[in-house]
Amino acid sequence: MGDYFSDRENGPRARTIQTISPTVWAGIVAVVQGLLNSGSFGFRFPERCSDGQVICGCDSDSLAAAVRAEMPGLLWPLETARAKDDNYYSEREPFAPDTLVILDFVEFVHDSIAKPVLGEYHSYFKHHHLRFDQQDGRDEFRSNVNSLLARNGVAYEMSPTGRMARVLPPVLGEELRRTSFNTGDRTLDNMLDECRAKFSDPNPLVRREALERLWDAWERLKSLADPDKKRSVKIILDAVATEPSLRARLEAEALELNSIGNSHLIRHSEIGQRPVIDVDHVDYLFHRLFAMIQLMLKKKG
Repeated sequence: MGDYFSDRENGPRARTIQTISPTVWAGIVAVVQGLLNSGSFGFRFPERCSDGQVICGCDSDSLAAAVRAEMPGLLWPLETARAKDDNYYSEREPFAPDTLVILDFVEFVHDSIAKPVLGEYHSYFKHHHLRFDQQDGRDEFRSNVNSLLARNGVAYEMSPTGRMARVLPPVLGEELRRTSFNTGDRTLDNMLDECRAKFSDPNPLVRREALERLWDAWERLKSLADPDKKRSVKIILDAVATEPSLRARLEAEALELNSIGNSHLIRHSEIGQRPVIDVDHVDYLFHRLFAMIQLMLKKKG
């Protein structure tokens, strides 16, 4: 997969989709099937020639057993369509497993393959003996997977190490990457670094933990200037803005952030609080609070 005309003409598509669709899953399955046909999985699951025990292909039974054992919830052969109901004759519709299962599987494939290089031709069994180039195989697979995800606007990407990570929203992602936390309070620095790591995780539950941890960092930040938290917040906001109307708006924003944290399942776990479940809402709240914290840290002097 390569550099398409539409990408050169219009620029890359925004990476905002956080669920892998049946269409994208079918594309991933096609890539994996190509690897299976080429013998790439023989690197980890070798089929050996009975005359000399040299690798000549992939042991598909061993591969299937490993997929079923290591990827709970994923069937082999890989499904891209399922019947609408239990009736055998029911119409089939496009299907994709859970997104986290797919991301796990993609990492599994990366760790299991290498590019097969044809060696000696064994005329009796009509097959080639194989050797493998692991780096080339992994690089090609990573390029194919990342191209599929990017072309479909999916917000995940495989790193050179073969690990999947979330593509962060452009503005926030850049800030998180280049910001160095040096607040003078080691505990707060560690909290913010933990938030940054968790917010990049593909798992929505881990990203929600990042939001909760960011709210903990917010509470600690508000207390840095003075033991009395109300006085501390006043000192910090006075340093952030001196123009009266903007100063008032920032104070109102600080109060609103406090209210959000107290009324949702972010800072506390009381029965009356409402959880933040939608991944887009988690992104929005993280971005909103991080922007406030970032402003305070820049003006903390």
